[in-house]
Amino acid sequence: MAPGHLPTTDRLRAVDAWWRAANYLTVGQIYLLDNPLLTRPIEPDDVKPRLLGHWGTSPALNLVYAHCNALIAETGREFLYVCGPGHGGPAMNANAWLEGTWNELYQDVDLQQFFRQFSFPGGIPSHAAPETPGSINEGGELGYSLSHAYGAALDNPDLVVACVVGDGEAETGPLSGSWQAHTFLDPVSDGAVLPILNLNGWKIANPTVLARIPDEDLTAYFRGLGYDPIVVDSRRVDDDPYAVHALFDGALRRALAAIDDIQAAARAQAERAAAGQPAGAAALRPRWPMIVLRTPKGWTGPKEVDGEQVEGTFRAHQVPLPAVREDEGHRAQLEEWMRSYRPEELFDADGHPVGIMTGIRPSGDARMSATPHGNGGRLRTALDRPPLEPYGVEAGSTASATGTLGPWLAALIERNASTFRLFGPDETISNKLDAVFDVTSRVWRARRAAGDEHLSARGRVTEVLSEHLLEGMLEGYVLTGRHGILNTYEAFAHIIDSMVGQYAKWLESSTDIDWRVPVSNLSILLSSHVWRQDHNGFSHQDPGFLDVVASKQQDLVRIKLPADANTLLAVAAHAMETTDRIEVIVAGKHPEPVFLSLDDAVAHAAAGLGVWDWAGTEQEVGRADVVLACAGDVPTVEAIAAADIIRRHAPGVGVRVLNVVDLLALGDPRKHEHPIPDEQYDALFLPGTPTVFAFHGYPTLVHQLTYRRNGHDDLHVHGFLEQGTTTSPFDMLMRNEMDRFALAHDALTRVDAEAHADLLAKLTEARDAARTHAYTKGEDHPALAGWEFAGWPQDEPATGGTGGDPGAGETEAAAPGN
Repeated sequence: MAPGHLPTTDRLRAVDAWWRAANYLTVGQIYLLDNPLLTRPIEPDDVKPRLLGHWGTSPALNLVYAHCNALIAETGREFLYVCGPGHGGPAMNANAWLEGTWNELYQDVDLQQFFRQFSFPGGIPSHAAPETPGSINEGGELGYSLSHAYGAALDNPDLVVACVVGDGEAETGPLSGSWQAHTFLDPVSDGAVLPILNLNGWKIANPTVLARIPDEDLTAYFRGLGYDPIVVDSRRVDDDPYAVHALFDGALRRALAAIDDIQAAARAQAERAAAGQPAGAAALRPRWPMIVLRTPKGWTGPKEVDGEQVEGTFRAHQVPLPAVREDEGHRAQLEEWMRSYRPEELFDADGHPVGIMTGIRPSGDARMSATPHGNGGRLRTALDRPPLEPYGVEAGSTASATGTLGPWLAALIERNASTFRLFGPDETISNKLDAVFDVTSRVWRARRAAGDEHLSARGRVTEVLSEHLLEGMLEGYVLTGRHGILNTYEAFAHIIDSMVGQYAKWLESSTDIDWRVPVSNLSILLSSHVWRQDHNGFSHQDPGFLDVVASKQQDLVRIKLPADANTLLAVAAHAMETTDRIEVIVAGKHPEPVFLSLDDAVAHAAAGLGVWDWAGTEQEVGRADVVLACAGDVPTVEAIAAADIIRRHAPGVGVRVLNVVDLLALGDPRKHEHPIPDEQYDALFLPGTPTVFAFHGYPTLVHQLTYRRNGHDDLHVHGFLEQGTTTSPFDMLMRNEMDRFALAHDALTRVDAEAHADLLAKLTEARDAARTHAYTKGEDHPALAGWEFAGWPQDEPATGGTGGDPGAGETEAAAPGN
């Protein structure tokens, strides 16, 4: 009988053998240093001094894995296994060992070393980490498995993603939101996700909610979410393993048949429609199958330890026998437990699988631990990026940065119709990226109503009001070899702080693993930012996501603060090209001055930072008395306006304007590779010269990045001071000492306060007048709201930028109310 085509009885025997072998290997990783095949009684020195790992969830994970393998071997189906219960890391490792993938990727590792390395200094982690072949979901921080699974299924029409969701994980907010993801899954062009709820009833020390509600409520809950739940309950067969195998085999086959029916109907209809034939109506929101697998926690492990029930309770969660080295009784229980799997039937002398289980072992990339979808860099192809030139805007004009980016993204989507997606929480139009809807739509597989806009079954934009779900889908999409970008309001990126932190950890570990091929960047565009959320108020004003990202390994993250529309084009295009990084871009959506031509913007973005001679007076005066640095679009406008105030009213003061696009270039080159060398930093910031820095975010971030740089004591950062409300744009700046008057005042004070006392007083009066106008009229003075820079040299109108004054006669206190 050819492998994979076993009669039912033999197939279930093979599944049971695989399951027993995987369980044995799981226990061995948790407990053993030596004697991996129990060729002699277990001695104290065979046992690890620190017992780390989690047994409780593993038997169910191994059960699902064994049955999926049987179907892969039989049908040739393409599967990806997503392990939600991250504590099940030893189970995932065990199956990679049985499939032979472990020895291919980690050569010269025998079974004793395989056991020893688990949760051991210098070894591998306890979760389904990047070191685990086939994994795209570590699961240390719970809640992201299902969103990763759905992201992986997008644009992979032949893929089935078996996603095991822990019942504790199911209580998290991110996972609860992820059940909705099938609304954005197209059965024509996407693959399928098969959620499998591992309902073992317990967390660390508490029962799980879903395990304690009535069965009819449980199935009603999932039907209400749009699924067809198939229940496999080991209690109905007295937890008999072989009977459970038969139940789960039937459930898995029923689920796959349902998936096939859904996809076949949708694809046949699409083919008829493409051929111009009557297509009929297809289910917009098909009821996808899922499996509820109820088995005892720690199944097949010790039933009792020291007189207390373990199997089927929270006591099975981690290490059921905690004192094996010291306690002879525990040691005897461990040996009895491990021998119950009959390892002599399962392994050869080297610990490799033998016997009937090899009949359900897939080969090559068909193995779930070896699938290229679990190592997405193997599948990644470079994007066909449209040229930037047709989308650039003229320097000296005014443009929305994100409104300029939108048409370029539309062209990117057209050129990469199956490898690029845009994600956002109902903010694509709000963030002025709506040009993408000229070429695509939002994917939507639910009921539609009159008045709906930009909805279709196969759109390239995913919008749902769950940042967790979107971030997880983007991560799953990127980790399986594709490209995408998430756009969101800046303040609410904090919702995914922890997710992004976990992804940074994944990247950091991945870069040290030879066989992990680099994947596309995780790109996040933050718009509707702190300085232009004056209309929504304090709740929408928070640039602190940058602090979260900057705290990560700085060689793996980038923070880009483009000053204008052309620079945004340049940094966005670059983000779509590089790999293995988290790219965070902050750009406003409101019309702002365009400082640089497209060519200059590309060069400036590549450099990361640079002096803008045209915006300052250093060349005219012959020296720099003060550096006006800036990072971010609105801070750059205010810094250039402040420089222009000084140009007009203190012409003897030399001002250097220094713009920063790549924030982390300011960091410590002794700790990270990316920051600029000290020599370059000193040439730009001129230690010993006062620097007034207009920064987009919290001032402390710049100080943290530059604390070891020369001249740090000369650095005076203006940024968001947590002074927010619903007010006018310029009042928002004044509240946080970010306005041009405050910047010019600070700069002149640090150059020579006494010599410029009269001008300093006028600047204070100008601020007072601006506030009075806003508070009296309900809007900023037109000279501020409509400010334009006229300071660039007349013979170079397109190569400079803009900057300037409020246009209201600064010699008369620059009072816009006058």
